[in-house]
Amino acid sequence: MANVSAVELVNLHDVPLARLLVLAGQRANNRWNKVLADRFGLTNSGMSVLLALHGRGALTHGELALLCFVKPSTLTGIVDTLEKGGLVERRRDGTDRRAVRLALTVDGAVAAQSLISMIRNPRPLTSVDADPVKAQVIREFLLEAIASMTDTEAAEVPILHGEESS
Repeated sequence: MANVSAVELVNLHDVPLARLLVLAGQRANNRWNKVLADRFGLTNSGMSVLLALHGRGALTHGELALLCFVKPSTLTGIVDTLEKGGLVERRRDGTDRRAVRLALTVDGAVAAQSLISMIRNPRPLTSVDADPVKAQVIREFLLEAIASMTDTEAAEVPILHGEESS
């Protein structure tokens, strides 16, 4: 067996909470990315764009980049892919022909609504969050963790906006 003198192996019950959060996030992200790809042909970034546009009408490239927490240059490739997939369209602004607005197509709106329905699924992820009292504590912890790691309020995260849209 290899020498593990500098690193002591522990089980997950001994890992600090912050590290458990990272590990859980990685596992959830991997599973979520697979669901998005298999069911919708989307990436997480593509989903964020659809949810940010849902219920808002057409947005400028800069507005959408801010809502999705990406640089405008990064957003260009995401929008290109969504446009090729028929989910998003670029529209010339009616008052300023130089300006371009991004909007959901009919198919994009249907996909966004399907995503929202899936996100709102009330089925608990674990036996712990099946308990409403424990679920509330977990929710408060996660919202505070998100807020402490971002420059904006947790309520401004696009996926939360998508959940609140109807």
